[in-house]
Amino acid sequence: MRPKTLLPADTYVVYNKAFLHVEDRKLLTLLYQPIIGSQAVSLYLTLLDDLMKEEIMSESFSHHHLMATTQLSLDTIKIAREKLEAVGLLKTYVKEGNIHQYVYLLYAPLDAGSFLNHPVLSVVLYNNVGKKEYDQLISYFQVPPLRLKEYQDITLKFTDVFESTSLKSFEVFDQVKMKEMKMPLFESQIDFDLLISSIPKDMVHERCFNRETKDLINALAFTYHIDTIAMQNLVRDSLNEKGMIDKVAFRKSCRNFYQFEQGGKLPTMIYRSQPDFLKKPEGDVSKWAKMVYTFENLTPYEYLKSKYKTGKPTKRDLQLIEELMVDQKLKPGVVNVLLSYCLSTNNAKLSKNYVETLAGQFKRLHIETVEDAMRLTEKEHKKMKKFVEKPQKVGKNSKEEPLPEWFGKNQVLDESTEEDRKEMDSILAKLA
Repeated sequence: MRPKTLLPADTYVVYNKAFLHVEDRKLLTLLYQPIIGSQAVSLYLTLLDDLMKEEIMSESFSHHHLMATTQLSLDTIKIAREKLEAVGLLKTYVKEGNIHQYVYLLYAPLDAGSFLNHPVLSVVLYNNVGKKEYDQLISYFQVPPLRLKEYQDITLKFTDVFESTSLKSFEVFDQVKMKEMKMPLFESQIDFDLLISSIPKDMVHERCFNRETKDLINALAFTYHIDTIAMQNLVRDSLNEKGMIDKVAFRKSCRNFYQFEQGGKLPTMIYRSQPDFLKKPEGDVSKWAKMVYTFENLTPYEYLKSKYKTGKPTKRDLQLIEELMVDQKLKPGVVNVLLSYCLSTNNAKLSKNYVETLAGQFKRLHIETVEDAMRLTEKEHKKMKKFVEKPQKVGKNSKEEPLPEWFGKNQVLDESTEEDRKEMDSILAKLA
């Protein structure tokens, strides 16, 4: 389990599995940086520089050292570290105690060919930099073809040059310097038992669904939001005469499927869930705290989907969520509060102008936690209500404007009633 907090006093050592060359630094800035951002690349290079004295493993440093060197907050360092982990540049181990001790394993970036052929990284890079910049990157890393049709291969084998003779005994070393690369890891997106059983056995080769192919299917399912049912047809349509998946055709089919669903757009990646360091400590059992927990532990997509009862959010609403998280850089839990408030006070409509106005206020006030967002919306609503209230008494038939569930609730550590608990369990069950 990952520690919930990262403290300046927590220590770390860096273990080198990268052994970078000049070309590798270009890979970092040209290919990785458009996806993970400059702060994550800066953290990677800073950890690499910590190895200056000891090339294999650094001395022990505190995270305060990282804060001072990068001039980044601890929260920003934590997010940057997680992005490095996600793309396979860093692996993190921790030994918990009064002062946590971390070990950071640095991995080399993928070579240009592996990166630009990766089913997720290549798509996100294309979407983030645009076609013109992407084509320039392809041109930069492209190797001109070598035409040897009219030439003869006269290369000698080892045994043509050397012969074996008696040798003195020698020791075999299994721990030597070696440049290591690490592919990004993905949770399984596809039910392969269901997928494989849906395709007639005579259509597929027995080695069709090997580990490499399954990894590709999972990665494309993640990138293009494809479920098992939709994936069945895409796989079947990509089978060649040998019963194997034509990977080029398969990737193109998945991309076309997504673009058809999303009006021609390609996907991008966003920081998906509320970071642990911005979450409310557990232990509070009030209704307010349970709403905070709900907002903190659901992605905006999951939260919005729960409001649709049946079916999925519209493309327009999903695009609005992406803009809030990518362009406005609002935290996922804060986006959930914003969605809840707008839906409750605007007759279940997500008006783009209304949402963006509130998002701008959240951004200017540096709202990052769910509780701060909830308190701000409650405060703003009371202010607006006071401004528009008329001096005369409200008639009997007047309707009060609907409010989010947390408004007016006790925010202290009060005991929930059995009725409250049943109601909240019901809400959480629907959102699961």
